[in-house]
Amino acid sequence: MLASSFTQAADDCGKVTIADMNWSSATLIANVDRFILEHGYGCEAELVPGDTMPTGTSMIEKGEPDVAPEMWSNSMKDALDKGVAEKRLRYAGNSLSDGGEEGFWVPEFLVNKYPELATIEGVKKHAKLFTHPEDPDRFAFYGCPAGWNCQISAGNLFNAMNLEDSGFEMIDPGSGAGLAGSIAKAFTREEAWFGYYWAPTAVLGKYKMVKVDFGSGVDKEEFVNCTSSEDCENPKPTMYPPSVVQTVTTETFAAKSPTAYDYVANRSFTNNQMNGLLAWMEDNQADGEVAAEHFLTEYESSWTAWVSPEVAAKVKAALQ
Repeated sequence: MLASSFTQAADDCGKVTIADMNWSSATLIANVDRFILEHGYGCEAELVPGDTMPTGTSMIEKGEPDVAPEMWSNSMKDALDKGVAEKRLRYAGNSLSDGGEEGFWVPEFLVNKYPELATIEGVKKHAKLFTHPEDPDRFAFYGCPAGWNCQISAGNLFNAMNLEDSGFEMIDPGSGAGLAGSIAKAFTREEAWFGYYWAPTAVLGKYKMVKVDFGSGVDKEEFVNCTSSEDCENPKPTMYPPSVVQTVTTETFAAKSPTAYDYVANRSFTNNQMNGLLAWMEDNQADGEVAAEHFLTEYESSWTAWVSPEVAAKVKAALQ
C-alpha cells in the first residue's frame, strides 16, 4: 500500500527544484521543504543555490527553480506581481507569518546612555561615537554585503539622510557572517555600532538592538518606486515597510503538483519560533540540513499541522 501511494505521489510531483538562499532562515526552510517533499510527497526534490534577485528573475524568465521558500518580495514586487499576472508565478503563502523587519539599528546599551540615538538626528549628532575601523577621520555605517538586494535600499537611505555629510562612510562587511560578526564584536567590547540589519535573525534575538527612527514614517510608494531601485536618483527618507516574506512557486509546479503546492502554501513560521531556531543554528554551528532535522524532530506539533496524517507518518518514518 505504501509503495503504491508513494508512486502515485511521485507521478503527481516529479522533480522539484528549491532555491537554497544564502542566509540561515532561508536555508533552514529550504531543507525542511526538501525533506518533507521528498519523503512525504515522493517528489524528487533538489536544492539549487539562490538569492532574491537572480532567483526571482530566473523563475519569471525560465520557470526555474520551482519553489523560492523565503522571498522578501518587497524588494522586487513589481517584477513578481507581473510574473503572477502573466501566470508564470504564484504567491503560495507567507513563509514568515509575522513578516520581516528591516532597519538601521544601534545597540540598546548605547541608547540607554544617549537616548537621542534612537533617532537619526541623534545618530548624526553623536557621529564620533561610531569609529571607523580603518579611517580615524570617518565614522562607520555597516551596510549590506555586496550583491545582496538590501544593499540597494540601504545605500539609497544612506544618501537620502545625507549621512556622508555627517562624516559617515558605508562599510561593506563582505558577507552576512561579517555583518553579524561586527555586531557581536561591538557588544563584546561594549562599543558603538550603527548599520543595517533585519529580523527574524539569531543576531537580533541574541543582542538587544534599537531600530533608529528616521522621523519620516513609512512611505510605501517611495520605498517601492525609488528606495529599493538601483535607478533611484533622488531618494527620500522613509522607514522600511514591514516586509512581506512569501513562498513563491512557478505556476507550472502549482498546477502539476497540487498536493505538494498545498504543503508549501500552508507552511509558515512565526518570528519567535524562527529566532529560536536561528539561535540554535548559530550555537550549534548547524547548517540548513542539520537544522531541518532538529526542527522536524523537536517541533513535531508545528510541521504536522501543515500536512495530512498520511504525509506526517511518512516523514516521521524517514526521520527514524
